[in-house]
Amino acid sequence: MRFFAFHLMPYPYLPSDFEQRYDSAWVWLPNELYDPQVGHALYHEYLDDLLLAEELGFDGVCVNEHHQNAYGLMPSPNLFAAILARQTQRVKIAVIGNALPLYDPPTRVAEEMAIIDVLSNGRLIAGMVVGGGPEYFSFSVNPSFARERFNEALELVLRAWTEPGPFEHYGKHYKLRYVNPWPRPVQQPHPPVWIPGIGSLETMELVARNRWAYMGIPYFHMRVFERNFDLFRRACHDQGYEPDPEQMGWLVPIFVGETDAEARAAFEEHVWYFVRKLLPGIDASPPGYTSPRSAVKIIGAASDFMLNCRSWEEIVEGSYVICGSPDTVTERLAERAERLGVGNLLGLFRLGSLGAEDARRSMRLFAEEVMPRLRGSGA
Repeated sequence: MRFFAFHLMPYPYLPSDFEQRYDSAWVWLPNELYDPQVGHALYHEYLDDLLLAEELGFDGVCVNEHHQNAYGLMPSPNLFAAILARQTQRVKIAVIGNALPLYDPPTRVAEEMAIIDVLSNGRLIAGMVVGGGPEYFSFSVNPSFARERFNEALELVLRAWTEPGPFEHYGKHYKLRYVNPWPRPVQQPHPPVWIPGIGSLETMELVARNRWAYMGIPYFHMRVFERNFDLFRRACHDQGYEPDPEQMGWLVPIFVGETDAEARAAFEEHVWYFVRKLLPGIDASPPGYTSPRSAVKIIGAASDFMLNCRSWEEIVEGSYVICGSPDTVTERLAERAERLGVGNLLGLFRLGSLGAEDARRSMRLFAEEVMPRLRGSGA
């Protein structure tokens, strides 16, 4: 089992009457609610959270891309990854990921990720994503071309990393007379590729075909993850192999306290801030964004989405978050990781409005009392 500290960099200071005044924290939330001076302090706090992960012995840190929202203040995760590449020495740096259909040309992704890989001396994990539905509203990109733009862009990025340049690329969506990026990545033939998903069959088949790694996106009931990882293993079997656990990862919010009661008391209000203020709107899916067969599957899981939770008991029963004492968190993570068969645990330790002091205390307890036991358990 490998352990990664995942960060959303949320905006934790939305007004108390937010739900009455606004219907979403995405796309059309007025940016006058953002205070740049508060943001200055937050960015330094959030980077310090990730630097702490290296000190505590995590295997890697994760950043991600979202646009025009209070849910995640990282419209350019590559900027943060570059900072982390300079300020860390050991941890893997996972960018999960660049939303390829939003880049034109996508060779910009090849260049920036190569910089991160060179700066870190080969510690980049290259996450590539189609991008969430709201991003297509933010960028006014035609969502019906999302999948084919993603596939063409991904092929172009991989060619840019592996094929001697200059060469030409003339595809349906991107036309480039010269593809010849400087620098080239340290890792050869290219950095490892991780692709996250919420259940799209096309994503699973693409990852299985190329023997990349599939990351299960959070905020769904445990049974949805079980179905998705079963489908991913089936896609690998169709390609003639059994996937390694390191080819799969589970992203889940985690909070560790001294006791179960203390952990809930410290964490619960911040979970509801996340569910009621930051999560509404993330499920916006523009027409044509997914194929009909995947859309039917994803719609079928909608009732198991965290946005529908109304009680703490539902949150705990569905493993939407893992919260409790070191013993409780160890037991629950070991049992669920074994059920899913994953070899990468992506812990989200700064959820919603949770403050730095509580989040870092939780990270320390996790690193000192949970992580060693999970490593030793063979989970």
